[in-house]
Formats: sequence, structure tokens, C-alpha cells
Amino acid sequence: MAGSKVTVVISQAQGRNPIKRQLEEDIATALIAEPGIDVSLVPHLYDMSQDHSGMLFLRSVPGNVVVLGWLYERAIRWTLDRANIRGKDGMTLLKSADEESDDDEEEEDTRQYNGIGSVNVPNRRVYCIDLRASVSADAFVREIRRISEENSVQTVDLMSWIGGSPQPEQLQRYLQPERLLEARRAFDSGSATHVDKATLPEDTGRRWYPVIDYSRCTNCMECIDFCLFGVYGVDALDRILVEQQDNCKKGCPACSRVCPENAIIFPQHKQPAIAGAEGEVSGLKIDLTKLFGGDSGESAVEMAIKERDRELILDGREAVGMSVGIKQKVREEMDQLIADLDALEF
Repeated sequence: MAGSKVTVVISQAQGRNPIKRQLEEDIATALIAEPGIDVSLVPHLYDMSQDHSGMLFLRSVPGNVVVLGWLYERAIRWTLDRANIRGKDGMTLLKSADEESDDDEEEEDTRQYNGIGSVNVPNRRVYCIDLRASVSADAFVREIRRISEENSVQTVDLMSWIGGSPQPEQLQRYLQPERLLEARRAFDSGSATHVDKATLPEDTGRRWYPVIDYSRCTNCMECIDFCLFGVYGVDALDRILVEQQDNCKKGCPACSRVCPENAIIFPQHKQPAIAGAEGEVSGLKIDLTKLFGGDSGESAVEMAIKERDRELILDGREAVGMSVGIKQKVREEMDQLIADLDALEF
């Protein structure tokens, strides 16, 4: 059935940064008055568990959806995919500064990705927008208007995708953005009541786990060989997946550094390449060390080994160095990389 609605979901920042909260509220307030647009707010996308009511709401959204969050577009898209919230990639014109870099010294990415791709992708569009792309609410509102105008939304029944059995009241709070904003302001001002508490989604804690970009992942299984903490597994289709995300060691991105396709994202990492910025660097020798390795010039593999050994020791186990999970080809490439860097004249 053809319709004219597009759903906009604002994934809120962690903490209560007043500047970020004000931007979220300004965008939501402006969109509430826009015809043809439904808007809601959910907690930080990366922190919600699979059965959080915010995730249940996202899985219940029919048709095209725009998700705004404080993450790179790529990190938003594949965090959604992990939660079975899927669709064809929607093109957005707003980009964060890290993804719009015009540095003449940086080599252009010409790699073609042949990842195994997502599964069960419905015929709708999912647009992902990084809230760091602008400090102006108007910029986001204009982009969402553009998206709304270019789409003739086909409404499909996605309720069967929802995990568990959510009650109507679990989803209802997300359909009342004005009330949700009022409750949030009440908590910020210290005047909240029990009614305000019941209006807000359940709390989330900060989390740390890898997110797989299946458009790049070739199912090589190097991550499952390298990680010694039981984070990775395989699904019924023998595809790699993050099976035990809470086994991941907070702050450790080692598996991302050894992934040959840069397909593993840690959305909260300080380095853009690991956090999900679009720019591909792992195929370039100098950029590999600069963006995936350590500040002291260590290669990505060297840094990954050091990070893994540190976590093993903290876990009461023995360090293993390069003796486990490092393929001979990777060792040879690392040796060649070091030799190439040593030969460069700066």
C-alpha cells in the first residue's frame, strides 16, 4: 500500500550533554510539526539490548526510516542490521567532517568490496545520519524534508520481525514524542515525577562490542581465530556473527585491527577508521600504520597482539603473542610492511 509517511528516529546521546540534548530536542520539535513525518526518540542505539523496548519499536517501524545518531553512518547502519532492522541503503547528503575530508595528501580509496552482504533485506530504505554532521537543527530538518519528498513510501508489515512479545504500552511511549520530551526536560530540571519516569524508556548502560559490516566481511573467520574471549560464533548459515557481545573486553579493538577487510567496527573507538568512518585505509601501507596501528608507528597487527595480550593477562591467562590466530600470510605482510616503512625517506 503506498503512503506518504517517513519515520524519523533520533537515537539520543549518552549522558546529558546539554548541547547534544538541545540539538536533539530542536530537531524533534521541528519535525513534530512537519506533515508526512513521524518522529520519535530512543536511547543510544549502541547501548540498547536486543529486547529493549526502543529496539522493539525500531523493528516495528514499517516503510522507510531515517535514523539519526551520534555515530558514523556506517556504524549506525550495521548496528541496526545486527538488531534485524534492515533495508536498502538510503543516500544522505549530510556527512560528518571525518567523512568529508578533502586532504590532498590522503590517497583515494579505490577498493571494491565483495562482502557476503546482509540477509532478509526488505524492500524499503534505511537512511542513517550522523548527528555530528552539523550543529544546526535546520540542516537536519532540511535533509529529512528532502528524503521525505523523494520517497513514495511502501508500507510493509514488519511486526513479525519483532523478537519477543512486546505489549502495546511498551511501544506507545515512542509514539508520543511531545510527552517524551516533556519528561526528559523534567528530569534535567530536577522536577520529574513518577509519571515522568514511566514515560521514559528503560535505562541503558554503556556497552562495548564489535559490529560487523557485512558489505565488507568476506567470512574469512580471521576474527574468530584471533579473538580468544568467545565473542564470535557462526549462525545457521555458517556466517560469522557477534555471538557473545558481553564477553568483549571494554576498550579493546584488536580484532578490528587484524580484519583484512576493515569490516569490524567499534562505534565508540576514538579512531575514525575503527569507529566506522567510510574512508578505507587498510589497503594502503602508510595509512594502515597511521590509522589502525599505534601512535608510536606500530603496525596494526603489532598493536592488536599487544592489546590482546594485555586483556589475556588481565583475565588471569597467559599472553600468546603471535603464536595464536595470526596466519602466516599476515605475518609475512606485516614483515613486508615494516620493511617498506623503514625504507621510506621522510
